[in-house]
Amino acid sequence: MTVLAAFIQNLATQDAVLVTVQTSRGSVPREAGAWMAVFAGHTLGTVGGGQLEWQVIQHARQQLKSGEPKQMCRYPLGPALGQCCGGEMTLQFERVGAQDTSELAQRLTAQQSSWPLVALFGGGHVGRALVAVLQTLPLRLHWIDSRDEIFPPDLPAQVLCEHSQPVQAAVADLPPGALVLIMSFSHAEDLDVVAACLLRQRQQADLPFIGLIGSRTKWASFSHRLLARGFTAEELAQVTCPIGVPGIVGKQPEVIAVAVAAQVLQVVGQTSSGH
Repeated sequence: MTVLAAFIQNLATQDAVLVTVQTSRGSVPREAGAWMAVFAGHTLGTVGGGQLEWQVIQHARQQLKSGEPKQMCRYPLGPALGQCCGGEMTLQFERVGAQDTSELAQRLTAQQSSWPLVALFGGGHVGRALVAVLQTLPLRLHWIDSRDEIFPPDLPAQVLCEHSQPVQAAVADLPPGALVLIMSFSHAEDLDVVAACLLRQRQQADLPFIGLIGSRTKWASFSHRLLARGFTAEELAQVTCPIGVPGIVGKQPEVIAVAVAAQVLQVVGQTSSGH
């Protein structure tokens, strides 16, 4: 269950204070839009941890007792809080209850529409392990496979599943800026998806990352076949294979998933900073 789903479920039986980062300046632990829900006996989410979060929780629980609907507080992150970040955060404290669940679900889900999109081709062991990691991150996930009944039930809202036959047909409909990860059940499908991505790059140049699971030997074979299809060496250089940050060893799906997720976050950071 996601943090958002747990928040909405808990609100059915008890009120909470939703704490949201409204603005931030300088070095701060969380960005604008980050939130946490403070209930009488527990919390969900985080606005930064440490002494800041301890004070935020105390303030929110006082608001639960007083019944005040909404407050705004500014927190300088300096010696007074015992945090050396040096920045400043403005937080909104909003009392919410069961009557607010529909509006809150819409509002907090809408924040996810601005998250980067990862298009994952393949629902095998590594694909499933990767989804388990990616669905916990501020990312939207478009999960694609050619096989029926491959996707598990009860996925969070930011995971969109698509059955596509042939699988490479889904490439044309990906939104601009999608990060593509290719790990289907067959090398033939992988090759077709890579080719479709490179053709799209030739026409639109709007996929910032194309990653292919496999060894250098696999990529050498793919390169030979893609060159025979008319792609150039410069175009093939747009594909990253093997995928995953270097230095992480292990063949277990969970290990590969962590390495690939870390690489995705690196690419997102480089893309958002304009590098």
